Amino acid sequence: MEPYPHRYRVAASAAPTGEVGLASPGLEPLRSAPPREFGGPGDRWSPETLLVGAMADCFVLTFRAVARAAKYEWSALECEVEGLLERPERDSLFTGFTLAVRLTVPTGADPERGRSLLEKAEHGCLISNSLSGSKALRTTVTVAG
Repeated sequence: MEPYPHRYRVAASAAPTGEVGLASPGLEPLRSAPPREFGGPGDRWSPETLLVGAMADCFVLTFRAVARAAKYEWSALECEVEGLLERPERDSLFTGFTLAVRLTVPTGADPERGRSLLEKAEHGCLISNSLSGSKALRTTVTVAG
């Protein structure tokens, strides 16, 4: 890992209508559009879905690192995040996020340790830590067999 601070750059470009192009050095370009709720087509990633997706992706990657450091065996992880966008005053903002996480572990693994590591991952997720909305973690740990 490189020392802090880390810097991440993304450039956005667009015409008066249509998709927005997102580019970052070394990455494939990504196209976005407003979500259906804001009059968009609803068939592209939007800033809202990208933000919620970043939280899900960060949680999974953080859990991988936490489980690897703990030498914890697991076989599958699914993380579904729902972000609640509200307008409590004049500005729209995400007021809460719910993470529904399903962890599958092999026979013989300790499910309670898995749950504890899921909680540790939620506390360590830098995207989650960077957002001000409330967070709720719902976990399910299943022993494969």
